[in-house]
Amino acid sequence: MKRIVAVANQKGGVGKTTTSVNLAAGVAELGRRVLLIDLDPQGNATMACGINKNDIERSSYDVLLGEQQPKDVIVRPDSGKIDVMPSNIDLAAAEVHLLELDDREGRLKDALVSVSDQYDYVFIDCPPSLNMLTVNALVAADSVLVPMQCEYFALEGLSALMQTLKQIRSTVNARLELEGLLRTMFDRRSRLTRDVNEQLMTYFSDKIFETIVPRNIRLAEAPSFGVSILEYDRYSRGARAYMALAKELDKRYF
Repeated sequence: MKRIVAVANQKGGVGKTTTSVNLAAGVAELGRRVLLIDLDPQGNATMACGINKNDIERSSYDVLLGEQQPKDVIVRPDSGKIDVMPSNIDLAAAEVHLLELDDREGRLKDALVSVSDQYDYVFIDCPPSLNMLTVNALVAADSVLVPMQCEYFALEGLSALMQTLKQIRSTVNARLELEGLLRTMFDRRSRLTRDVNEQLMTYFSDKIFETIVPRNIRLAEAPSFGVSILEYDRYSRGARAYMALAKELDKRYF
């Protein structure tokens, strides 16, 4: 069963790319066929998978503009078990160019038709803003996974994101679901973290993943080596958390 999951949050610095890369690696460990799409011009997911964003000749930018087919852009890193549609700074220009095209919101959805049957999961790492790139991800996706920190502005940002999802469902993608909220960089010693977590459980209890991703230095170190946390230190707390998340998600569909 194919599942396209957009990993999104309009707030930056919440572990979105970390989640995209390591969740993709986790479900691949379970034997699933996985594609990770980097839809952020920063190209952090690309680099975290061991692909030099400065060396790539084709990227998700070319797919969105219809200049390349996904099969000609997707690469398999030397390390890892997932396929990657990479990104670099060229993607920043896509925002302007997409506005000139017909069906600008559905470009990614249409492009993925040719390869989606080759994968069990497609994860899309979205930019930390609501722009045409994020809209393309949300139109292509079956669901949205929202990484978030339990901090002061988290609930305010979550409210804005819920409004965005509601608008997308009512206009261009009626099937879009909230896959779940993932608590990241969790510090049980913090009173603020505990307080915000209690509020989340009150208002979104049925949409919160049981898995909690703790603050973990190994998670921060892994991208600089171009590998997932499972390859960098599979016995770390971060690796155990993302494997638990992969199993929790996979149990829903397989």
